[in-house]
Amino acid sequence: MDIGQKLMEELECRVAFTIPILGGIPVPESCVMTWGIMLVVVIASILMVRKLKKIPTGSQCLLEIGINWMNDFFLGILGSKGKKYLPILETFLIYIGISNIVGLFGLRPPTKDLGVTATLAVFAILLIQYSGMREKGFKGWLKSFKEPMALLIPMNILELFIKPLSLCMRLFGNVLGAFVVMELIKMVLPVGLPLVFSFYFDIFDGCIQAYVFVFLTSLFMSEAMEEAE
Repeated sequence: MDIGQKLMEELECRVAFTIPILGGIPVPESCVMTWGIMLVVVIASILMVRKLKKIPTGSQCLLEIGINWMNDFFLGILGSKGKKYLPILETFLIYIGISNIVGLFGLRPPTKDLGVTATLAVFAILLIQYSGMREKGFKGWLKSFKEPMALLIPMNILELFIKPLSLCMRLFGNVLGAFVVMELIKMVLPVGLPLVFSFYFDIFDGCIQAYVFVFLTSLFMSEAMEEAE
């Protein structure tokens, strides 16, 4: 099988199982993987916070380091008014990060499904517009489409569709691009080297893509809330 055929197979929406009602409702593999990731995150969260101490030790130290890093990262972009948006932005980062690295365990990352990345991008752009509307008020949000001049209203409206599309294609394209590079490496040297690059793409590159997605989302939010600062 050549790389083109493998790529086409990779682009196919795989069905995990079918719910036997209304003629059969197919459940995509990416949906099942998302449920699995949510379950793991919920269980891990419960286990890590059930015995919190005033003086942290062990896993609590790692948990607080991670939470503090995410808080500082997002607040550094959004400012103090960004506190109310921390839970959803940090959820984005955790979900996308885990989704990108599950391939290390032989599982198919949900982010290889264009439907998943498109949904994430739509939620991100809704969050961006909601934050702008909440901080500026509805009238202020509408007025922002005239900035810096009324002549650019069509471009500013078009931007509402361009931003989610760019977020979606950037995440999906990088994940799929890693697959293509891995297949080329396997063709050149099928033993040894693919394992090294698999670790790189599944861990380092996967985390970078999660970072870029939330960085751009929070940056767009900062721009949407700019007048309210």
